[in-house]
Amino acid sequence: MSSLVLVGIVLALLALRQYIVIVLGVVVVYVYMVWGDGRIDNLVIDGWDALNQDVLLPIPLYMLAGAVMAEGAIADRLIRVMRAVVGPIPGGLAVATCLSCGLFAAIVGSSTVTLLAVGSIMYPALQAAGYSKSFSLGLICAGSTLGIIIPPSIPLILYGVMTATSISDLFLAGIGPGLLLLGLFGGYSVAMNWRLRTGSWSVRELGAALGDGIWAILMPVIILGGIYSGVFTATESAAIAVVYALFVELVIYRKLDLRGLLRVTGETTRLLGALFPVLMMALALNKFLTFEQVPGQMVELLEQVFDTKIGFLLATNALLIVVGCLMDIGSAILILAPILQPVAEAQGMDPVHFGIMMTVNLEIGYLTPPLGLNIIVAMSAFRENFWFICRAVLPFIGLMVVGLAVVAAWPPLSLFLLK
Repeated sequence: MSSLVLVGIVLALLALRQYIVIVLGVVVVYVYMVWGDGRIDNLVIDGWDALNQDVLLPIPLYMLAGAVMAEGAIADRLIRVMRAVVGPIPGGLAVATCLSCGLFAAIVGSSTVTLLAVGSIMYPALQAAGYSKSFSLGLICAGSTLGIIIPPSIPLILYGVMTATSISDLFLAGIGPGLLLLGLFGGYSVAMNWRLRTGSWSVRELGAALGDGIWAILMPVIILGGIYSGVFTATESAAIAVVYALFVELVIYRKLDLRGLLRVTGETTRLLGALFPVLMMALALNKFLTFEQVPGQMVELLEQVFDTKIGFLLATNALLIVVGCLMDIGSAILILAPILQPVAEAQGMDPVHFGIMMTVNLEIGYLTPPLGLNIIVAMSAFRENFWFICRAVLPFIGLMVVGLAVVAAWPPLSLFLLK
């Protein structure tokens, strides 16, 4: 009876379109009061204990570094380099857009920041070069989703925190799937725009672009190279990313001033104010469920339902695609990762591989209505109709489903760098 009451409360809150923090907060309080010892102060204690861990430090630091670079000049320099390298090939400007999204995502770790930073520059350029509006919008919306799979990635950090999986391993495992999706987008861009006129390579322009953008290009090399060489940890890399971004934008490029720095710091603080209450509730609930041995019970139940690994994979991916349409990726990972990961491990899946598969799957949710975040942001940024953008991203959703199938069926794509 108590479970039915909880389900009814959740459905009512969702029908009233309440924020996820309210829904999750009500669920956690109800669980602690009904199935716990009835002491609400235990929720506060568990929530504080959950947040009081060093592994969470990269989240605010990467968010701040991304905001600084989006406000500054790093995006402009990266895009100029990509245009100089691949611009003259057929569909080259579209390929440059893909590469710019991938490289910028490897710095900021955020889909929406990549969409706004790269899209504001490349969307007018694609239009002026003769690319169709539909293709340009779809490419920018899809390309910017690479920010959640190419390391560093905030969703991968959340998955690592919720499942006690190595964040450095998750970062390393995201490279292969990220390059796969980047290749699919780039190949489609060339195939669809083969007949567009192109220019010729200019050694002078390439040299000037590299000289102008060398500080921007070095950033992912320093951050990711430092992590994987063992020079510093994922947490330390986030702090270095902030210091490096501030140094480049304030001292070298000088496009960001102190007033701009205060503005982006305030914006980052507001975003963290929305994220961390949800994170606290999810971690507290996860701690309670673990204490009550609920994950083990879920493993036993789902093993009876799905007696094969293939059946589990198909059902899980179908569930995650539906969830991605209705919930943002952070909330989905916070709620579902602690439940699904033990079941996946019981089915013989590597927890790192499952985390990458889950993230790639939920990445599609950025492009699917009704709550596709990139669609909503693109509506405002480019002043286009919601359904027009939905149609524009359809081919790229198809490419991402292909990429998801490869990631799910071929674990070495994610794990080969961990061997």
